[in-house]
Amino acid sequence: MTFSPAPITPPELATANQTIGAIVDAVARRVVGQVRLRETMLIGLLTGGHVLLESMPGLAKTTAAESLASAIDGTFKRIQCTPDLLPSDLIGTQIYDANTGEFVTKLGPVHANFVLLDEINRSSAKTQSAMLEAMQERQTTIGGERYQLPKPFLVIATQNPIEQEGTYVLAEAQLDRFMLKDVLDYPTPREEAEILQRIDQGVFDSALEPVCHADDILHLQSLAKRVYLDPAVTEYIVSIAYVSRNPEQYLPRELAQLVQVGASPRASINFTAGARALALLHGRNHVVPEDVRNLAHRVLRHRILLGFEAEAQNVTPEQVIDAMIAAVRTP
Repeated sequence: MTFSPAPITPPELATANQTIGAIVDAVARRVVGQVRLRETMLIGLLTGGHVLLESMPGLAKTTAAESLASAIDGTFKRIQCTPDLLPSDLIGTQIYDANTGEFVTKLGPVHANFVLLDEINRSSAKTQSAMLEAMQERQTTIGGERYQLPKPFLVIATQNPIEQEGTYVLAEAQLDRFMLKDVLDYPTPREEAEILQRIDQGVFDSALEPVCHADDILHLQSLAKRVYLDPAVTEYIVSIAYVSRNPEQYLPRELAQLVQVGASPRASINFTAGARALALLHGRNHVVPEDVRNLAHRVLRHRILLGFEAEAQNVTPEQVIDAMIAAVRTP
């Protein structure tokens, strides 16, 4: 028996559009440009997924995450990852209380609605793995006791592409836990001038007033799951994942031989959830193929592993992904 969720009604869609619009406007007051960054974070928020951001320093990643948290009246924690960071520094630990003679649990900064892991690749593999339970299970285990994380819960991790000394490359299994990976660009000259003007106007000196609350986000998450996904679009998503695992059948030989590992079924799951969220962000109650193509780079760039020959030939994952998309018929 196939489960079919109730379609989103026009009043529900109108309310969702109003809430999303208020969040977007609130974040835009603090973050100039970076439209795709805002969209990526909202997709992660509406799906319960997590986001990996790669960019040069100073491109408003922290400002955007903190502004989004303030807009929904959520808690925000920023963790600067360093090689000496311990798992207990993230999830929490038990502290002995001499007055009572008992151990008291002190929860770590991961127990927040929004957690920014700054330069995650600077933390050790042991510390990186400590985040797996939190990201996947939405809980931490301290002293044998389980502690549920707040809802909504979103991890936004960043990594710097130019500094590799003293870093620990994220394992493929860890990368696969991130729903989306986005690569940010510098602002345009006009946007950069606007940033300077807003600094002079004191825009960043005052607190950002919340425009909604956590319950509103949970409602949006439930609506996103009800966005209609046609079977033809599902087949489109599965076909893209299949091509990534069998590139020799669909891509030119010079490209196919560069692909070492294709996308796992988790990519198809994330495509499905992300496309539904993106449709809702665009004010629709149904997914179109363009939603899938829009997400292709963000869903696949950290899941398709290329050999060293690709780097030698200056072939990027995005080029390979574009070839895969072109090899699949659009419904």
